[in-house]
Amino acid sequence: MSQTREEVIQACAEESCCNGSFSEHLPEYFGENVFSLKVMKEMLSPKAYASIEKTIKEGGKLDHSIADEVAEAMKKWAISKGATHYTHWFQPLTGVTAEKHDSFIDWDEKGTGIVLSFSGKNLIQGEPDASSFPSGGLRATFEARGYTGWDPTSAAFIKEGPEGATLCIPTFYIGYHGEALDKKTPLLRSMGALSKQVCRLAALFGIDVKGKRAYCTLGPEQEYFLIDKAHYEARMDLVQTGRTLFGKKPAKHQQQEDQYFAAIKPRIMAFMEELDRTLWGLGMPSKTRHNEVAPAQYEIAPIYEDLNTAVDHNMMAMEIMRQIADKLGLVCLLHEKPFAGVNGSGKHNNWSVVGPDGKNWLYPGKTPHENAKFLATLCAVIKAVDTHADLLRVTVATAGNDHRLGANEAPPAIVSIFLGDQLTDIIEQIEKGGAKTSKEGGSIHVGVDSLPVLAKDTTDRNRTSPFAFTGAKFEFRAVGSNQNPSAANMVLNTIVAEAMAEICDQLEADKKAGKNFNQSLQKILQDIIKKHKRVLFNGDGYTEEWHKEAKKRGLPNMKTTPEALEVLKEKKNVELFVKHGVLSPKELASRYEINKHAYQTVVALEGECALTMARTELIPAALEFQAQLSAVKSVAQKKLLKTVSGLIDKAITAADALETILPKHDGLKTLAAMGKLREAIDALEGYVPASIWPLPSYAEMLLMNA
Repeated sequence: MSQTREEVIQACAEESCCNGSFSEHLPEYFGENVFSLKVMKEMLSPKAYASIEKTIKEGGKLDHSIADEVAEAMKKWAISKGATHYTHWFQPLTGVTAEKHDSFIDWDEKGTGIVLSFSGKNLIQGEPDASSFPSGGLRATFEARGYTGWDPTSAAFIKEGPEGATLCIPTFYIGYHGEALDKKTPLLRSMGALSKQVCRLAALFGIDVKGKRAYCTLGPEQEYFLIDKAHYEARMDLVQTGRTLFGKKPAKHQQQEDQYFAAIKPRIMAFMEELDRTLWGLGMPSKTRHNEVAPAQYEIAPIYEDLNTAVDHNMMAMEIMRQIADKLGLVCLLHEKPFAGVNGSGKHNNWSVVGPDGKNWLYPGKTPHENAKFLATLCAVIKAVDTHADLLRVTVATAGNDHRLGANEAPPAIVSIFLGDQLTDIIEQIEKGGAKTSKEGGSIHVGVDSLPVLAKDTTDRNRTSPFAFTGAKFEFRAVGSNQNPSAANMVLNTIVAEAMAEICDQLEADKKAGKNFNQSLQKILQDIIKKHKRVLFNGDGYTEEWHKEAKKRGLPNMKTTPEALEVLKEKKNVELFVKHGVLSPKELASRYEINKHAYQTVVALEGECALTMARTELIPAALEFQAQLSAVKSVAQKKLLKTVSGLIDKAITAADALETILPKHDGLKTLAAMGKLREAIDALEGYVPASIWPLPSYAEMLLMNA
């Protein structure tokens, strides 16, 4: 370890030490860089505050008459935080965030000096260039006009820079004719669609829904890797693609399982502590931090919050993680599979529904079968996931996530639901005619007298299930670590809205016919379970037996992104999104084209990078070693020379084959050719001396980050 690096680590450790007063003032510090309702209440007139509060809490339309007052208050607050610029912060179809900064300055009335101004018009609407963002055919290249629109339900925040700060205003992004050119707009539409159907069902249960809405909560657990910046910069594959295209698996990686929940190293702790403080200041409820399974892999998890805000916070957090890592001489890798042969990273999507009564409708209570709302919601989810498993699968279909899904740290591409023993028992009873008893949660006896008896939850945790009930929420584990979670939640909202709509249709028809509500609901739930129970599976999703069983049940198993993307063109899926006003046929078609192009672009880039590295770095290193071996004459050395020479020949042949395939733009064949090239190169790494091999090894990157 160099002296410079030692000094960096020491400085980071010292900087991270709390002075004892921070935790005491954390409640006051939390959200200090957010233009929250608390701030607005202090700075706005009672009339303006009441209006904006209603918009935020009830999801109503914005009163444009208060825009100037809100803008002036926002400007004063931002300037007090050191802001000189503002930006409409949005999420185009690139999958990342975008921003264009404008300063607050303007000419005064005489035109001889400047004033700081920010109007309601500046707040509500912006006009960034739309031509350079992907649109999938929604916009012609020469049609540059696009609009950002203020989303008042997600709070504005301050982004601090080296010498100043910027006011960031979360916005949606649409084309000149209203086409959704972003991730947020369809998400907001889907939230409205689900709220409509949940409130419709609530009214049938006799719940007052006037002036109220339903909403979803989300808690995205974010996994990531941290490696030393020097190792990162020495590898063209990591710099260009975010993952290692070559690398021999080290003798030690995660086999001993000694990384998971282990003591956190000082340099990593420095990163985590600064990350928590930054996120807390931005109102992000960062709750949990720990080492993950693979060496150099970690996780951060928040407290659940409103879905729209949670998505924005996750996108902000990923940007902040990269910035803080860079500051500390580290690199944060968010690719789903940066290292072959060890665990990849996901973003566990913990989703739930809150009804207009303010209660979580996925909370089963003391005995789940007594809670009709819970069972109706549960069955709606079962119906939705089974009917539209193809759409859930396509939301997690990316070139990066294809390397992770089905591996031993991620769920398979087959979408199934885990309920656990207690809920499965209830479901089986309903199928037979009605739930009469409930398996008690019981208790777990720890076996040590000094420890308390622990209450047993209603379900276990099944890490192999892509869609698991984990107590008052469903956890969609297939989302990739680098993905914007909007798409998965947009689809989840829409398919559950459709299932609830069909339940409501039947209940309303039965009510009109004078049938008993409870009997009608019982029959509907029974029919749903009989028809859709095939999607329920509590066992090990990794086994070959389950894959065979899933095939018998007729569950889709789309292993690659190109295969999964085709479902976006199916008539039933187009009609679903149109029915609920989430995506138009053109908007859905654009997502197909954008995602297909993104997959092809990523694979082609990786192929070109692999070919370049092999020919300009790795094969030359092997040839240098071959030349050294050629000068010796012993039998053992000649044997080694023969082995190395054979691997070099294989590498050159594989490189030539990859070069031939690349122009054909066939992603799957390109990946197969890259695999052949990697096989030969990784084998050579096991023979060529480290003094000659040009790349940092897996062992160095994974085990030497602190």
